[in-house]
Amino acid sequence: MSRFKARNFPESMHYAMQGVIYAIRTQRNVRLHFTFTVLVVILAWLLQVSNMEWAILSLTIGLVILAEMANTAIETVVDLITDEYHQLAAVAKNVAAGTVLAAAAAAVAVGYFIFFDRLANLQVEALAYTLDTPPHITVLALVVVVFIVMMAKARSTPIRIQGGMPSAHTATAASIGTSIFFLGHNGVTTVLALLLVALVAQSRVEAGIHTVAEVIVGGLLGVLITVLTFQLIIN
Repeated sequence: MSRFKARNFPESMHYAMQGVIYAIRTQRNVRLHFTFTVLVVILAWLLQVSNMEWAILSLTIGLVILAEMANTAIETVVDLITDEYHQLAAVAKNVAAGTVLAAAAAAVAVGYFIFFDRLANLQVEALAYTLDTPPHITVLALVVVVFIVMMAKARSTPIRIQGGMPSAHTATAASIGTSIFFLGHNGVTTVLALLLVALVAQSRVEAGIHTVAEVIVGGLLGVLITVLTFQLIIN
C-alpha cells in the first residue's frame, strides 16, 4: 500500500488537486456549488460585508463544498465495493447526501442573516424611485427580455427553442423576480422571489435541458434588461 502514498508535500498537493478537478469534471452538483460560490462572493463584495461576515461566509462555503466532495468520495467507494443493490450501501449514500443537505441548510441560514437586511434596505432605496412607477413596466420588461432571448436563440444553428443559449425560462423568472424587487413592499417578498428564480434555474439544469452557463446567462439577461427598462422609464 505504500506505493499509493504521497512521498512529499508537493505530491500530496498534486493528488489533492486531482481530486478537486475530478469532482468538478464529473459531479454536476459540485459545479453548481462552485458557481453559487462565485455568485455569493460577488454579492458579498457588492454589498460590502464586514470582515467577520467574510470569515463566516468563507467557512460556510468551505463546509458545503467539503460535504459535497465527501459525498462524492463515499459514493465512489460504495460503487467500487459493489455494483448491486444493498441496504447498507443505500444507507451510506443516503447519509452522505444528508450531510450535504444539512450543510446547504446551514448555508441558507447564514445567507439569510448576512444578506437579508441589506437586500431589504436596497429595496427601500429602490422604492423611493419607483413609488409612482406604473406596474405595467413589468410586462414591458418581460416582452423585451423574451424578444432578446429569442433573437439570441435565432442565431444558433440549428435554431433551438427548447434548450440552448440562453435559458428563456431562467431569463423570464429573473425578470419577474427583479420586477418584484422594484415593485414589492418588503424584503421577505424579494427573498422569496429570488428563491423561486433559483429553483427555476436549478430545475432546468436538473432536467438536462440547459447547462449551468446557459441558466446563468439567462438569469443575467433577465436581471440586467429589467433593471435597464425600469431605469429608462423612471428617468
